[in-house]
Amino acid sequence: MTLDVPALLAALTIEEKAALLDGADFWHTQPVERLGIPGVMVTDGPHGLRKQTGESDHVGLNDSVPATCFPPAAGLASTWNPELLGRIGEALGRECRAEQVAVLLGPGVNMKRSPLCGRNFEYFSEDPLLAGDLAAALVNGLQSTGVGASLKHFAANNQETDRMTVSADVDERTLREIYLPAFERVVTQAQPWTVMCSYNKINGTYASEDPWLLTQVLRDEWGFEGLVVSDWGAVNRRDAGVAAGLDLEMPSSGGAGTRVILDAVRAGTLSEADVDRAVTRVLTLIEKSRPALREGQTFDAEAHHALAREAAAASAVLLKNTDGILPLDPRGGGTIAVIGEFARSPRFQGAGSSQVNPTRVETALDALRAALDGHREVAFAPGFVIDSDAADDDLVAEAVRTAAGADVAVLFLGLPPSYESEGYDRDHMDLPAHQIDLLHAVADANPRVVVVLSNGSVVTVAPWQDRAQAVLEGWLLGQAGGSATADLLLGAADPAGRLAETVPLRFEDNPAVGAFPGELGHVRYGEGLLIGYRWYDAHRLEVAYPFGHGLSYTSFAYSDLSVTVLADGAEPSVEVGLTVTNTGERAGRETVQLYVTDPQATVYRPEQELRAFTQVSLAPGESAQVTLTLPTRAFAFWHTAMKRWVVEGGAFGIRVGSSSRDIRLTGAVELTGQDTGAPLTAEATVDAWLGHAVAGPWLHEQLGDGLFTALLSDPVNGQMMRAIPLVRLSRFPGFPVTEPDVEAAVQRFTAQ
Repeated sequence: MTLDVPALLAALTIEEKAALLDGADFWHTQPVERLGIPGVMVTDGPHGLRKQTGESDHVGLNDSVPATCFPPAAGLASTWNPELLGRIGEALGRECRAEQVAVLLGPGVNMKRSPLCGRNFEYFSEDPLLAGDLAAALVNGLQSTGVGASLKHFAANNQETDRMTVSADVDERTLREIYLPAFERVVTQAQPWTVMCSYNKINGTYASEDPWLLTQVLRDEWGFEGLVVSDWGAVNRRDAGVAAGLDLEMPSSGGAGTRVILDAVRAGTLSEADVDRAVTRVLTLIEKSRPALREGQTFDAEAHHALAREAAAASAVLLKNTDGILPLDPRGGGTIAVIGEFARSPRFQGAGSSQVNPTRVETALDALRAALDGHREVAFAPGFVIDSDAADDDLVAEAVRTAAGADVAVLFLGLPPSYESEGYDRDHMDLPAHQIDLLHAVADANPRVVVVLSNGSVVTVAPWQDRAQAVLEGWLLGQAGGSATADLLLGAADPAGRLAETVPLRFEDNPAVGAFPGELGHVRYGEGLLIGYRWYDAHRLEVAYPFGHGLSYTSFAYSDLSVTVLADGAEPSVEVGLTVTNTGERAGRETVQLYVTDPQATVYRPEQELRAFTQVSLAPGESAQVTLTLPTRAFAFWHTAMKRWVVEGGAFGIRVGSSSRDIRLTGAVELTGQDTGAPLTAEATVDAWLGHAVAGPWLHEQLGDGLFTALLSDPVNGQMMRAIPLVRLSRFPGFPVTEPDVEAAVQRFTAQ
């Protein structure tokens, strides 16, 4: 039976309306049995279904039903593959329907402002375009199955320290260009059923009660049609939240939120129309969710595991491969020494509320032995205890003996679970010291070393990577990560992952040093637009590995760049074409990245910004034509005075490459753009008046050939004089334009 939302709204009492805006428990919305309104279940994601069994709790201390554990976002972002993310979304939706779950809480698209954020494993990237496009694909895939997504955490939730109370102090241009665009892309491309507001304040106002954020930007500007839900425990003042656009409080407040709403309506400080608006959104969500509530729906666990394996192989990034040590020959050579407890006891997901109970887990050690099938011996030594910060001398000695007698040593290193989690930030970005000591000891015994990393956020590699011939960044690869790692090491899969975040040489180089995680309740986003590669480019800093980097077992050449203006003016569109050729001896998948520069801007702009990307799969010797379209926003910046996006006329640079610092082709395009001059006011500088198309000639005429004309054009002092507001200069003795003249000119020229 279809829910008649307008009829139900009319039939509900004010008490029932207020109750509908509160959760029933940790994971369910409130039912209204007398009107046939069911409660629906929402539950944690985003890389797998986490539906708890038994008594529920927010942090997942109780068991969850078995579900496919896909790689978390840190890995999936490195695929740069929206099509794959869409298929993963579909799989997540099928598993939700099998468990009668209406909304999966994810994905998270907050920016990786600092490598120390404890929840970076659950976020995609330092770049909003990449994060937004990948998340939109995941949401579209999920919602195509009739299960809703919950885009989170809206907004500026870029740390775990004091996350429930800290104020993220960010200027509007930085918000618009860095911290909001990923959310905007998902809303406009995928219309998620829900958006989850974050815990923190933004410039002093809690996100849960910010009308600018939840209504003006999200709904009025972006056209969001769904429901806004609180993060669990994010509500500060419930009545202010309803008025601002926060519809559903989760988990249940035990009736406290309901009472606040009722008291505010009775006192006249909250309108019943605001309550009706929120209730309508809750009822609409319940109606959308009805297909997911049917019993008897199933999913193919084996097919989903195979998809998880494909995703894991696509997520890993080959950072280094000296002398082509990888792939290892599965049919020749001597013993392979596998060293490191992570090979036997994998860390495949992050800690906190998103932990999934996997349907199965494959280890790299077992997968390597199975794939080699006796053709090469695999010797194993654990080397260290994962949760210990101290070396075990006996384990180290065993690892050295094992490596010394082998043809190659594959060393599995990584971060213990306690190093990164929801709820707290990391203290540093280094691997445990005893693991590095183990690497040196093993490399002393056998210089043919391959390192495989397990970590949810970037780690420092520069101090030790010279001891390894190859480094494979494995992130957290989900339940099939062991088999995927074996596929990559043995060449059954070609590494196609590309970094979605920069790996700096050292922690001290990162942009948030000194402004993370804040102090006295505030965190100052002093780096502004310059997070990630934007920072390292602006400061000409060397990095260990740049944004977009990743090696393959083959090679690719770029040629034949073409740049075509499809539309000009205020809303330009540009098409960029090129040819990509596989110049190696193996099939491979290349990620083509397009960066745009604006060297003539009147405002500060990052040196280059990712504005489009695509992937192409090629056989050896094969070429393909690649076309990328740059829309208006690829050239625009947020104009703080005009309060909108603008494209300034002039020349823009086009850079195409395989990473932010491996640019293969460059070009340029000239665009007309639009008038971005500040509005003409009496307080505008003389320079601004002289540069105005109509007012400029008028002012020149008034000045004539007198003293002030000479002063304004003086090569030494003219710049200083022209920086004076015209209304102030009009008060100088002998100036030929009076203050009333200026006021009259403002009225005259702004009316034209």
